[in-house]
Amino acid sequence: MIPPPSAKGTVPFGPYKTWYRVTGDLGADRPAVVVVHGGPGSTHDYLLGLASLADEGWPVVHYDQLGNGGSTHLRDRGADFWTPELFLDELANLLAALRVRRYVLFGQSWGGVLAAAHAARGPEGLTGLVVADSPASYPRWIGELAALRRALPPAVAAALDRHEATGDYEHPEYKWATGVFYTTHVCRVQPLPPELTASFLELGSDPTVYGTMNGPTEFHITGTLKDFTVEPDLPGIAVPTLVVRGEHDEVTPAAIAPFHELVPGARYEEVPGASHLPHLEQPERFRAILLDFLKGL
Repeated sequence: MIPPPSAKGTVPFGPYKTWYRVTGDLGADRPAVVVVHGGPGSTHDYLLGLASLADEGWPVVHYDQLGNGGSTHLRDRGADFWTPELFLDELANLLAALRVRRYVLFGQSWGGVLAAAHAARGPEGLTGLVVADSPASYPRWIGELAALRRALPPAVAAALDRHEATGDYEHPEYKWATGVFYTTHVCRVQPLPPELTASFLELGSDPTVYGTMNGPTEFHITGTLKDFTVEPDLPGIAVPTLVVRGEHDEVTPAAIAPFHELVPGARYEEVPGASHLPHLEQPERFRAILLDFLKGL
């Protein structure tokens, strides 16, 4: 059961607002777990279950990144506005505004990329890092996604190729083929967990950030992140780091490997039977891994 928030609201970020939710006491002895969601362009909803860490003594901060959910929406902004640096600045601003002194960053998918980039800057107060289901290099990941697509049933792969060639991402056949990929490599729980559906609905209601930075789908990356990598930053991360992915994750072993190969002393875990969302697909195993890491900090 998800505990109720102890505080929620918005903090100013320049002329904009960032929505946040706090569970537990930020003045507690244990560091806060600051949850950085994926997308980019998703929302905190699908990670809300992590709020239960407050029952174990870790205060938890969720937030919606600019452009989605409860934060300011900016549908008229173009690619030059939506940059990784913008979201790094937003994260630093949130930590300062909430007076978070000691914290562990938990980043999922794109959120793990963002969290690693933040950690590499050596921020004061950061005591640990969790990178969940994240690609260290988008160019490397794009190559891995191509291999996953080739392994799909021929009719599925052909449908994806056919409609991507014409840009018809709304065609029913393309949506069907996308669903096959998603149920294999994104979330293997059917029907989808309600918290994931909530994030998908939010993303669909305003796809500005996702479409600009990522692209039309998880596996067809045409946005500004297609050339982005944090690999050069990883050796500079100096806090204990947990790297975790699902067995069938769209973020393949090769795509996530630089995190545990280049971050000094990083720990790597793979969750059997899960794909891109092991915290929803295999929650007990995922929670055990996470708690073991947190208790060791």
